[in-house]
Amino acid sequence: MLRILIADGMEKTAVEKLKKMEFEIVEKHYEPEELLKEIKEFDILVVRSATKVRKPIIDAACETGRLKLIIRGGVGLDNIDVDYAKARGIIVRNTPNASSASVAELVIGHMFNLARYIHHSNITMRQGKWNKKAYEGIEIFGKTLGVIGFGRIGRETAKRAKALGMNVIYTDIAGELKEFNDYKYMAMDDLLACSDFVTLHVPHSGGKAVIGREEIAKMKDGAYLINCARGGVVDEEALLEALDNDKLAGAAVDVYVEEPAKNCPLCNHEKVSCTPHIGASTMEAQERIGEEIVEIILDFYEGSELNGCVESL
Repeated sequence: MLRILIADGMEKTAVEKLKKMEFEIVEKHYEPEELLKEIKEFDILVVRSATKVRKPIIDAACETGRLKLIIRGGVGLDNIDVDYAKARGIIVRNTPNASSASVAELVIGHMFNLARYIHHSNITMRQGKWNKKAYEGIEIFGKTLGVIGFGRIGRETAKRAKALGMNVIYTDIAGELKEFNDYKYMAMDDLLACSDFVTLHVPHSGGKAVIGREEIAKMKDGAYLINCARGGVVDEEALLEALDNDKLAGAAVDVYVEEPAKNCPLCNHEKVSCTPHIGASTMEAQERIGEEIVEIILDFYEGSELNGCVESL
């Protein structure tokens, strides 16, 4: 019988389904040194963001050869050495379908926050202040949203933005996507120059930021930047500079280079709407993530071909 380690928590209904199938379930978060020892005794590892599955963990698992499947509950795979795991014969899967709508809605929420000073006025009203004249915002109707990365989340965001009357343009590593002719494809530099709001939906490879000083310089003066994708895809120092010198009117940040976030100047900046990596933190998304994980485990148990494939944002 399969022994499954759920290292970072999982929706209760999904856990109960696995238990009813008589799999042995261990729900516990291990610190890295502990995980090096414990991982050897599991067939499947389920993680979220907290557990880092790096080469030492994979090597430790391979000492017994028992671990055959790693599942990331969510889209991003930054915390797993995917290629190395696959090279060692371990399948890696994620749940790309589950949280797209939730992340897209957070992006839209952040846009409203920035455009109408909702994040500021909510705080100052509680402080007894009536700063009505300070909060003259803008309408997002008629504004241009530039979407960098047109995968599942980017498309869901575009759909909602279009419904709100925004002009939506996009760029993607795959180039122009003919099946999405409701939106206009542009090269990266052109998108940056044309957009009132820019939102990122790309993975972080660990290398150079997608948006750094050079890219910000190409953006419209007074534009807004939104990052609900991954910490590191935006250069945080460059973003702070752009906010301080009024190049950008504001930014929304849900993900950070270091989490929990310790970049207090960014989190506390008056032009920033910030949240603590809550893109997938809805009841509906968690239910869907749990359901996808159960399906992946059942496919594995029944011997279906998983191919070790992973899907992106």
